[in-house]
Amino acid sequence: ISPWNLPLYLLTWKIAPAIAVGNTVICKPSEFTSMTAFMLGNILNEAGLPSGVCNIIFGTGQNVGQVLVEHPKIPAISFTGGTQTAKSIIRASAENFKKLSLELGGKNPNIIFNDADLEECITTTVRSSFLNQGEICLCGSRIFVQEDIYEKFLTGFIEQTKKLVIGNPLDKNTNIGALVSEAHLNKVLYYINLAKEEGGKIILGGNRPKMENNLKDGYFLEPTIITGLNSNCRVMQEEIFGPVVTVSSFKDEKEVIKEANNSQYGLSATIWTKDLKKAHSVAQALDTGTVWVNTWMMRDLRVPFGGVKASGIGREGGNHSIDFYTEVKNICIKFN
Repeated sequence: ISPWNLPLYLLTWKIAPAIAVGNTVICKPSEFTSMTAFMLGNILNEAGLPSGVCNIIFGTGQNVGQVLVEHPKIPAISFTGGTQTAKSIIRASAENFKKLSLELGGKNPNIIFNDADLEECITTTVRSSFLNQGEICLCGSRIFVQEDIYEKFLTGFIEQTKKLVIGNPLDKNTNIGALVSEAHLNKVLYYINLAKEEGGKIILGGNRPKMENNLKDGYFLEPTIITGLNSNCRVMQEEIFGPVVTVSSFKDEKEVIKEANNSQYGLSATIWTKDLKKAHSVAQALDTGTVWVNTWMMRDLRVPFGGVKASGIGREGGNHSIDFYTEVKNICIKFN
């Protein structure tokens, strides 16, 4: 069961290892972005994949997904999506003791120490904040900056964010496209307004840009930077999944580790420092499945991927996917 934000990538990421070890698969793409799954099905047919090996079923989670996760002859479920949906999957699948791989949401901390390479850090942080309109589970939505470089970082971060181009995603010069749906846009706008109520300051963005011609009714939103929030407030605790980040300052390692771990989520984190010893100690202390140091989204699909706490159960990638899509059997034979 794959989500709407990276529909083809995350679907093939699940299908490939499952088929490689001899399974047949049933795929349910998100009803919001199902065209690439339909196209993939045609390609698999043209490639000669035997009928019934890969079955793609379209529909809503309530009408189709629920039936699949409850079905007694489906032994395993690999799901990428929201935490609330995952809770429903766990409940619905419990009756039949299904194997579960759940890759869920994140509220990922981006920790910037005062010895970071600020030029590279700011450029990468803009990307990790707003790539795909922030609709990626690995985006760094909580930015923590050591206090003596806070103002310098913030100035550079704002300057580079202002250069992002909002427009048609088919235009190669566009950086920010439309959000997936009107309902999702309204959800993100709700959190921006909530940030004001919780004492935050919108220092950049926060509004729907005026678009022209065939883009005028699109669900576009300016990249938004918020400061001044307490780490326990809802905007700092709940996943927004849009082009919205918070920026806070911290004094030392002990404080920022506490702040970073102050979340129900634990998917990924990013650390910026030239001190390798510091990078190791902080990375070990963070409750996350993935930690990037001086980079973001550097991926090798063979390494384990997944989260802790409300960010998921299990790991995917390489041998971890092979383990999930197979069962270990011990056969013991005595010879006389």
